[in-house]
Amino acid sequence: MLQKGAAQKVTIFLNEDTRRHFSSLADSILTFLLHKGVAGATATRAMAGFGVHQVMHTASVEALSEHLPIRIEFIDSPQKVEEIMPALYDMVSDGVIEVQETNVVKVANQERPAPKTPHIEMRGAARMMRIYMGESDRWQGQPLYEAMVQRLKMMDIAGATVYRGILGYGVKGHTHGGRLPFSRDLPVMIAVVDTQEKLATAIEAMEAMMQDGLIVLSDVEVIRLVRSRPEAEPTHANG
Repeated sequence: MLQKGAAQKVTIFLNEDTRRHFSSLADSILTFLLHKGVAGATATRAMAGFGVHQVMHTASVEALSEHLPIRIEFIDSPQKVEEIMPALYDMVSDGVIEVQETNVVKVANQERPAPKTPHIEMRGAARMMRIYMGESDRWQGQPLYEAMVQRLKMMDIAGATVYRGILGYGVKGHTHGGRLPFSRDLPVMIAVVDTQEKLATAIEAMEAMMQDGLIVLSDVEVIRLVRSRPEAEPTHANG
């Protein structure tokens, strides 16, 4: 199963009419990848192109549309790519195979949600980060607090909570409150709790996004309820 982290992207370029045995090469490759347990693969048909034979193929001219390029692309772990590459190398007798290093940042599968398991209790030292800003602060066209929460989620931070103030003032001495004409810039605070190592990286990202605000760190003792991993099924000895 494809997981977050280092991976490899494989792209195969070939012609639509290239055959292997009694089917097209593209179909044979997709079937092979499926049987080998590759996380997923996509084949796309180009509108026009030319290859090593220096012959132009285009869908706009019927006589030249029989040899249109096909692009097959899939991403999987370096171990899986190394396992199947010898067979792919043998299958593609006329075409190009390209391998690129990449990084998977998210793997989502809504059709198969993770099974719910009993909770276990974990205790330990952690750090709390509080980020103070104004509600009107922006980052690339969206509210800064929304952009920060999205970034923290991508960084696998355990959780973040946004609090909207009803009254307050900052370093500039301006008072902000719900009953005042300038209440659109109410104070906002984001609270985050995680390990010291993970917050050290998160602070750098948050500082780069802030133009005006405050970041505060404090040591905390955390009691966290997390889902335990499913217990392995017992094995039975033969005999």
